[in-house]
Amino acid sequence: MKAVLGLGNPGRTYEATRHNVGFQVIRQLAQELGIPLAKKGFKSRFGRGTFNHIPVLLVEPLTYMNLSGQAVKELVATFNLTPSDLIVVHDDIDLELGRIRIKRRGGDGGHKGIRSIREHLGTDEFLRVKVGVGRPGSSTEVADYVLSPFDPQEQEQLKEALSKAVGAVKLLILGEVDKAMNIYNKSKDSSQ
Repeated sequence: MKAVLGLGNPGRTYEATRHNVGFQVIRQLAQELGIPLAKKGFKSRFGRGTFNHIPVLLVEPLTYMNLSGQAVKELVATFNLTPSDLIVVHDDIDLELGRIRIKRRGGDGGHKGIRSIREHLGTDEFLRVKVGVGRPGSSTEVADYVLSPFDPQEQEQLKEALSKAVGAVKLLILGEVDKAMNIYNKSKDSSQ
């Protein structure tokens, strides 16, 4: 089984914010794969289904971003998953809007959701799909920036980024990590 976790914050206040692109990717993936996110448990909203005969768990942790590891730890224990079964989708301010980057492992890059997962699992050995949301201008604090909604003129780039992230996740579910990295870790304009 592959578990795809989109990081974000629960509630209407945060729904359309930059920090919630992980949730947005999960929802688009759920729609495309016909897997409703109708179950609650393990500090998460989730759905189970298949993609190309591979069992898939789509998850939105409901612990708030900085505590994402609590939900991930419960899911890993309950579904007998290993860190290599996880695909974590999250926002990244160090990537410009529209860029996608896939990583096999590594540090948290200052992302508190990833930090929480690493701390709770005791490892960094899980796949990540980073979705660029851009860096704020010098007058904007990072916390305020990631908790703000996308500007109207950014909506088309956001739509393309979400589509690319969904494509990347599908390849990762199929075990095509190198192929996904070759396609999506290149330029902003890369697409499948």
